This record gives sequence, structure tokens and C-alpha cells, in this order.
Amino acid sequence: MSAAARLGGLLADAALGLPLRATRYTVERGVAVPVPDGVTLLGDHYRPAAASGPLPVVLIRLPYGRAGLLAHALAAPFARRGFQVFVQSTRGTFGSGGHFRPFTTEREDGLATLAWLRAQDWCDGRVAMTGASYFGHTQWAVAPYADPPLVAVSPHVTAARITTAFYDHGAPGLENALRWSVAIGRQEAGGLPGPLNPRLRARVDRALRLLPLQAADTAAVGAPVPFWRDFTGHAAPGDPFWAVADHDGADLSRMPPANMVTGWWDLFAAAQLTDVTRLQAAGVPVRLTVGPWLHGDPAELREAVRTDVAWLRHHLQGGPAPSGAPVRLYLQQAGTWLETTSWPPPGTRAEVLHLRADGTLTGGAGTPGEAPRTFTHDPADPTPTVGGPLLERPGKQADNRAVEARDDVLVWTGPVLERDLDVVGHVRARVSVRPELAHADLVVRLCDVDPAGVSRNVVDGIRRLDPRSVPAADVAVGTDGALAVDVELFPTAYRFRAGHRLRVQVAGGAFPRFARNLGTGDPFAVPASGRPCRFEVLGDAAHPSRIELPVLG
Repeated sequence: MSAAARLGGLLADAALGLPLRATRYTVERGVAVPVPDGVTLLGDHYRPAAASGPLPVVLIRLPYGRAGLLAHALAAPFARRGFQVFVQSTRGTFGSGGHFRPFTTEREDGLATLAWLRAQDWCDGRVAMTGASYFGHTQWAVAPYADPPLVAVSPHVTAARITTAFYDHGAPGLENALRWSVAIGRQEAGGLPGPLNPRLRARVDRALRLLPLQAADTAAVGAPVPFWRDFTGHAAPGDPFWAVADHDGADLSRMPPANMVTGWWDLFAAAQLTDVTRLQAAGVPVRLTVGPWLHGDPAELREAVRTDVAWLRHHLQGGPAPSGAPVRLYLQQAGTWLETTSWPPPGTRAEVLHLRADGTLTGGAGTPGEAPRTFTHDPADPTPTVGGPLLERPGKQADNRAVEARDDVLVWTGPVLERDLDVVGHVRARVSVRPELAHADLVVRLCDVDPAGVSRNVVDGIRRLDPRSVPAADVAVGTDGALAVDVELFPTAYRFRAGHRLRVQVAGGAFPRFARNLGTGDPFAVPASGRPCRFEVLGDAAHPSRIELPVLG
């Protein structure tokens, strides 16, 4: 290892907030791994220079390349701490053979790679996996099926049910899907997933507004992108195409201990915290950190690497167990961390607030005869989204006053809080609604209104209504045709300060974060125009509408 490489490693450690280490290692690049269908996958093998004999292996499988910044940030920090690391490019990326169809071949390829590793004379049979986002998905594609099991995993900012990032309760996540399609469509020509240059961003913004949407990838990046075609072509409820990609139904009996990092504004947070609950129920040891981060925030990635160093040292090198409570949650607007034993944290109580006909948000249910409130969602002028858990900036919290002033958004506002209110856990709503069309979207958003009247989004959720999936467990049909729709909002840990007010928005869309519902029932990327939909939102005694908050303390 050259002096320049060692200096670069020390600088990378400093940027990641790690103690400086200068352990020497060797790298064998372009190691070929054959898989059963004849394709060869390429990987880089990092090994401590002074090591002799077999060692455990940290496996990282990713589609974004193995060199440059990714090597310095994701593989070398572990190699500098004496770990043996194998970093592999997934099928069809950066020299690996085959065709890259995201999420569809990672189980077979991952298990084949695991078997190959265990057969090498430099591997002692113990393998752990780590990585964030897509290379968190590659862990879920292997860990529940590995036999013998992996030693440990660290699936950060990802989810067992990966499709929740692109289809949220039936609604296609248009903006995140197109921006990621553009990133992977151009990455081997010099780009990586992340912020786009202004010119390309403008092209993507125009493509998001195209109708029909089928060729939005070509409009944005100049050529078809296979993932975009899969995303637009397999969006129907229950489409079997994605069965190979989702692993939330896997048997967890072989899951090893897991270390997870995510952010309250990460697009995977809701599904990932559902995974945490499932793993805890199955008796799998889990450590969890949730910070105030958007997907890919540098602080989020630093926390993932920092916690993984201690995690892997414990499981692969016999180091001490990580200290502190297993669950750490950043309480937003309080500037503090909560430590607890599990997710969701014990000791919360449900506070129910009702959406009343006069636009107030109160603890009392509606009375008989209260008139419904109405709005019309027009897909030709879709309700915009502001802030939220996006794949890239801007996201997080934003001023929602311009959205709330639109006539296609209804708001309910609570009284001024006399004391701080800490909401920690999963937020849920039930809205009684009578949409004019059978195909419609229902969006519910919880906001924090400060003393100056600025309304900022905290959490939200969407439910796409479709006759093929209504009635359902989360949609009940009344005798008068009204629908009682359960909407799962994002989880959070958030302090509403004394002097602030809570506000709930209800709308028929959140564009371009979600594809507009054109009301026709056709596949979402096919129609060139849509139909307006009038909604009645009810709140009387027979049709209560409410939001349920998990309040701490």
C-alpha cells in the first residue's frame, strides 16, 4: 500500500468520524465468482497484509461500482481495522456479467457468492454482510435463506419489502423511481446515484410531468432504462413480477443479529421499522439507530459505518458487545436522543383527535348531522407535495402554507398546545370519505404550525383506492357507500412544542412524489389524460374521521 493510499485512508477515517487506523492490507481486484447459470460476477478481495490462514469475511454486494469514493467509504474502513472484505458488483454492473434487472436476481446470485466464499481456503466459513440502501437489499436477499446462517448483518436504510419504496400502499412513487432510474441509467457513463447536475435535473423535472409516463426515462436520460420499464409495467396490485424482490415473507429463524441505521426522512424508514418489529418478535437481536436524516445524508452514512465497526468487531473478532441501549431515536425539535429497549418504545399512549366539520381538530367525536367537507382533485393541476422522505434533496420539512391555501386541500387545526407533546411511534389515521370515482388517492398529512402560522409537514401517508382492492383490511365500505379508509402515516419521534398547534391535511394527491391518479383505472403510465374526482370527507357520529398519535410520557 502506497503512502498516498495510507494518507487517503486516514482522511477517509477522519471524515467518517472513526478513530484513525493504519493497518496494512492487500487488494486483489477483479476476482471472478461463477454462478450456476454461467454468469461470472466480479469482486475485490481486501485482506490484512500480515494475516495467515483463513479469516471471517465481510461481504458487500452493490450495483454502484467498487472503486473510488465507494471503496474509500465502504470497504477500506473495515480493511484498515483488520477485517477481510469481499466487495462484489451485482449482475450486469461494473464488469460483472449478465443483465442488471434491479432486485430480481440477488437471492440466487447472493447465495451462490456465499457458497463460493465459504469454499475458499482464505475464508474460515464465517461471513457477515453490511451496506446501505441497495446493498442492504442484497443482505435481505441472502440472510433469511443462508444455511448455515450468516454471523451478522447490517441492512441499513432498506427494507425486506423493497417495493414499498416504489409503491406506497398502491400509489407509485413517481419521483423517487424516476430519479433512481436516471441515476442507474447513466452511472457507468460517469454518474452515481445522488444529486443531479442542474441541466439533468431540469430534464427530469420535465419528464415527471409528461403524460403518458411510459417513456419518461427516455425523455430524462436519452435511452430506455430497464428498471423504469419494470416499474411502470408491473404496478398493478399483487403483480407477481416483484415476488422475487420482496423478502418480508421469509422465515426469520435463520436471521442473524442485525444492526440497522435509518432516518426519520428516509424513504425506507416506515418499512424498515416494520422489519425491526418483526425481527424483535422472532427473537432476533437487533440494534437500531434512527436520526434526523434524509436518505443518503452524510451523517446517516457515517453513523452506519461507525456502528458497524463495533458490530463487526464484536461478531467477527471477539470484541466487546456494543454499549448502550439497543434502540436510539433522535427526538426532533427537542435536540435529544431517546434510548429504549425496543421499537416501538414502551410507555406510549394513543391520543385520538377527530376531524370535525368546522375544520377543528379535537378530542371529541362528531355529532349527528354534521355536513361533509368537500374538495375536487384535478389531475391536470395535481396537488403538489412539499418536503417529505425523498431520495434526494430537497426533502424533510418545508413550509406547507401555499399547499394548504389550495382549494383541493382540506385542513383541520387543533388548539394551541399548553405543553410540549412528544409523538414517538407509528401515526395512523382513519378517514371517512366518499369519492366520486372508484379510482382515487387519499393523502393524509400531519403538520406542525408554529406561533407565526408557518405549517411544516411532520409525517404523511397515502392510500390508493382501487375496486380490485376495496373492500380490504384497511378499507371498509358502509351501507351508504361511504368508505372508512385507514391510512398509515410515516413513523416519527417529534416534539410539538408548547405554543404550537397540530394540523391535518387531506388531499387527493401529492405530486410528483406520487404519480397522479388519473381516475381511469388504466395502468398508471398509459393514459394521456385524466378525470377530476370530487371527494366528500365526513366527520359525523356515524362516519368518524380521526388521527391517532402515539404520545410518549
